[in-house]
Amino acid sequence: MRRAIAAAAAVLLAAVGCAQADAEPTPAAAFDEAAFAALWAEAEAGALDYQLGGAYEPGDGVTVVVRDREAAPAGVAIDVCYVNGFQTQPGELDWWLSEHPELLLRGGDGEPVVDPAWPDERILDTSTAAARDAVAGVVGGWIDGCADAGYEAVELDNLDSWTRADGLDAEGNLALAALLTARAHSAGIAVAQKNALEAGDAGPAAGFDLVVTEECARFDECDDYGALYERHLAVEYEGELPEGGFAAVCERADQPALTVLRDLDLTTPDDPAHVVERC
Repeated sequence: MRRAIAAAAAVLLAAVGCAQADAEPTPAAAFDEAAFAALWAEAEAGALDYQLGGAYEPGDGVTVVVRDREAAPAGVAIDVCYVNGFQTQPGELDWWLSEHPELLLRGGDGEPVVDPAWPDERILDTSTAAARDAVAGVVGGWIDGCADAGYEAVELDNLDSWTRADGLDAEGNLALAALLTARAHSAGIAVAQKNALEAGDAGPAAGFDLVVTEECARFDECDDYGALYERHLAVEYEGELPEGGFAAVCERADQPALTVLRDLDLTTPDDPAHVVERC
């Protein structure tokens, strides 16, 4: 989810200390950085597809595919598993209310806090160590499922939920992020930060290995993300491109090699609205 940027990098770096304090000691990480670097070198010579709206056969030359955690991996060089780490997914509120009602952030009226930009999602509580540990237990199970299914990496969405809800802060979200990156590394897979440029250096410090961005060209943020991460997957959306369109995006010096243009609803090829183009 694309969000507006509010600079707070110095505060967020301090928050990483809190994140590390929250984390329990873990066994030696199973994640093999050298092996993932070799996969990335192979993948970077190919192309990206972003398939959150439904899985389909990747096109020729596609080496990186992002799919929802409930879909099977595509079998390309790097399969990335999408997990909503900090909010509920659309259609899952009843499950959270039944199984983990205490993990939903509550407003002054006692009701779960709604993401104002995505009214079918509720924000998870990261305000205490106990809440973070419990959320990490739930989301960590999904991360393990991604690894068991054969994914090479996981994308954690909504790191920046603290910017949209009273009662949360950067420290709490980064503390949860550290727990989740440790869980992924223990499972042997890489972890991608999703958007959240405002995290600054605190993102890599929390354990993220790469970044997935939406509309970094439109908002002139690609270079800033590139200063934080060498590994960058970029998604741009039809109808929301800067002047010159996608051709101009691909000519930018700071545009990642793995950039894809998609329709806003991320439809499958059988939908007339389907759009997928690559640099």
